[in-house]
Amino acid sequence: MKLDIVNSKNTIVGQKELPSQFYEPIREDIIEKAVRVYELSGRQPHGAKPDAGKRASAKLSRRRHNYRGSYGFGISRVPRKILSRRGTRMNWVGAFAPGTVGGRQAHPPKSGKDLELKINKKEFRKAIRSAMSASLNRNLVQVRGHLIPSSFPFILQDSVQSLSKTKEVHDMLVKLGFSKELGRLDKSIRAGKGKMRGRKYKQPLGPLFVVGDDCPLVKSAGNISGVEVSDVKSLNIRMLAPGAMPGRLALFTESAIDTLSSTGFFTKEYAGQKNVKEKTVQSSKKMKKEKEAKEGTVMKGVKPGKGSKVKSQAKTSAKDMDKAKFVAPEKRTAQEDAGVDKIAVEKAAKDILMKGTARKAGSKKN
Repeated sequence: MKLDIVNSKNTIVGQKELPSQFYEPIREDIIEKAVRVYELSGRQPHGAKPDAGKRASAKLSRRRHNYRGSYGFGISRVPRKILSRRGTRMNWVGAFAPGTVGGRQAHPPKSGKDLELKINKKEFRKAIRSAMSASLNRNLVQVRGHLIPSSFPFILQDSVQSLSKTKEVHDMLVKLGFSKELGRLDKSIRAGKGKMRGRKYKQPLGPLFVVGDDCPLVKSAGNISGVEVSDVKSLNIRMLAPGAMPGRLALFTESAIDTLSSTGFFTKEYAGQKNVKEKTVQSSKKMKKEKEAKEGTVMKGVKPGKGSKVKSQAKTSAKDMDKAKFVAPEKRTAQEDAGVDKIAVEKAAKDILMKGTARKAGSKKN
């Protein structure tokens, strides 16, 4: 699908084909799961102090004849601390146990608890691609509450990224037909007790500018309430689908589209997101080759077949070479035979035979 390229004056200057990320089927269930994982994984760990509610001296004896013990008074075994006494009569009050004033909590939150939720990598990338395709769907964008012009969706020219003043960005949005959308972004006071809990105002979310790299538009457009600017490499599921509802009004620039098509962000082909299993297999093969090269187990020019074993090239000394000439003469070449004195070999063999026959004869006489 091709989209028109529009400049800051709402003039069409060309067309561009969308990359494969925008052809993903819209899956609201996967988007909802990814948003939940993203938001809950960013929670701040918190917990009660380990000795909270346990600082009272509430040790009380239950045995008879023990001083300050509660034996024989017909009271329960709740831990108690002594407030005052009148002779041997103690005035106790419950402490330490859950359900008593100032006592510990039964199951307090633990600061060491792992709050991070996990999701499959392929599933998370699929959610981002699905949210990206939903951001250019007119029906979903309108259902989400955005007030868009009739020319939407379109791609912004790269000259928009050089706008350094907020007034210029505001005027550009008005010319593009987002004047009603900007009027919708006025913040309002929240109803209820949220005003007392650090969330007095409600801020509607407006357009999301997606740029190719860091540029002046990041600061100038960020000053408008409800408008966000993000680098295409830093896109996340919360920006594209706030509240797990797809259809965020997103305005992509030319460089952002080019980066998506060239690098393949959020797809299987992206080089920076290769499968960990493939990396480990490659590294293990590399380590094996280096080990074989060090040990000298790989023979140059020899490719062993399946199930065959490659013999190591052992370094032999001069004495071993001489032994090999006599031990295995059938394996020697003609040049090696020329360097050996055949007469001396035959003479030595005859001497060995004569000695053997002499020993046999002597043994028979005895």
